[in-house]
Amino acid sequence: MLLPARNAWCVLDMVKSAYDYIGDQWKKPDTSFQSPQQQRLIQWRKEENFTRVDRPLRIDRARSLGYKAKPGYIVVRARVRRGGLRKHQIKGGRKPSAKGITKITMGKSTKRIAEERTAKRYPNMEVLNSYWIGDDGKNHFYEVILVDPVHPAILRDNNINWISNASNTRRVLRGKTSAGQKGRGLMHKGKGAEKVRPSIRAHQTKGK
Repeated sequence: MLLPARNAWCVLDMVKSAYDYIGDQWKKPDTSFQSPQQQRLIQWRKEENFTRVDRPLRIDRARSLGYKAKPGYIVVRARVRRGGLRKHQIKGGRKPSAKGITKITMGKSTKRIAEERTAKRYPNMEVLNSYWIGDDGKNHFYEVILVDPVHPAILRDNNINWISNASNTRRVLRGKTSAGQKGRGLMHKGKGAEKVRPSIRAHQTKGK
């Protein structure tokens, strides 16, 4: 029996792929005692800050960001400390509001810091993107996708060989990933974002 045309789109919206179900589980992962995610966090704290993994933990997120299970791609789990930049207590005399100890935050997100530090440990690779995989009381954990720009499999793939161009060299250190563009204010367009392009510094020196 054929469904009416007006209900056809409703049926299509109800169809979900396996990646959709995986993504739903990661919206609010279970971190209760002895849950798989909690055990992962305990194990990750014992390992190195930057550890190469065989396969992505969040395959749905990795694929949406361009990851492919083929030569030339690697995934690295990165750990970055969390929290503000609290300073030591100042001994000299000054009023409390001028001490500058609390409420000091960095201009870069921890995700962007994780990408930049990972790129420095893999100098022959380019950072494609990254995604969150967990956090505890002291650290944020991310998986960073890296691509070898001179690998033959990458050069033959028309969907990713743009990363081999000279204009994309060390792209993460120039704020060209998603986290970098967000930190530079490039996610905003139109009114209120007139001074962020091509960059804040370039706009300030324009016309001088």
